[in-house]
Amino acid sequence: MSRLAAGFLVTTYAALVGALYMAFRYAPPERVMGNVQRIFYFHVAAAWVGFLAFAIVFGASIAYLRRPQPRWDGLAAAAAELGVLFTTITLLMGSLWARAVWGVWWTWDPKLTTTLILWFLYAGYLLIRAAVDDPAARGRYSAVLGIAGFLNVPIVYMSSVWWVSIHPVLREGGDMNLDPAMHLALQAAVGAFTLLFFLLLSQRVRLARLADEIRHRLRAGVEEG
Repeated sequence: MSRLAAGFLVTTYAALVGALYMAFRYAPPERVMGNVQRIFYFHVAAAWVGFLAFAIVFGASIAYLRRPQPRWDGLAAAAAELGVLFTTITLLMGSLWARAVWGVWWTWDPKLTTTLILWFLYAGYLLIRAAVDDPAARGRYSAVLGIAGFLNVPIVYMSSVWWVSIHPVLREGGDMNLDPAMHLALQAAVGAFTLLFFLLLSQRVRLARLADEIRHRLRAGVEEG
């Protein structure tokens, strides 16, 4: 491991520890919900990282359609995998919070429903990638779906504003409805999850390149007899 990668790993670890401290020790318990509200910091951070991941899929997919290079397809695929992972965490944490606060594991609220649709879109993206053998066709189909799927991200973000929703609205009139200590804890969680995402993304892209190189060498060895 290079010194840069090792430094990134240590920084991410420290940020995650700091985020846990801020969420569980620094931030006060919420007046009505109590300690269960602390799920909120990681729920929002995971949702943010999911959006970030799908934005990278969107950008890499456009780049691939303009210039079909494997590096763009590989970046989009890695970001999609992580986007599905973090959106899964978002849904699970949201469900835990809903059970404690609303008394149900799931409700077909616009925010929850559009988030679930987003998860299905990118889970489908990954299934299509697994089902198509031809690299060029796989790259094209995936890029189109990666671009189309991202159109749902602003719908998810605005769903609790556009439609009647029981999901809490974090911002009203551009201001965040949070105690300053809670706001800092949220920023720490978002920063830590963002670092974790880029650490995982860099490693996933690196592994994909190594796998491609091994396949290329094996193919070359077979052709040479």
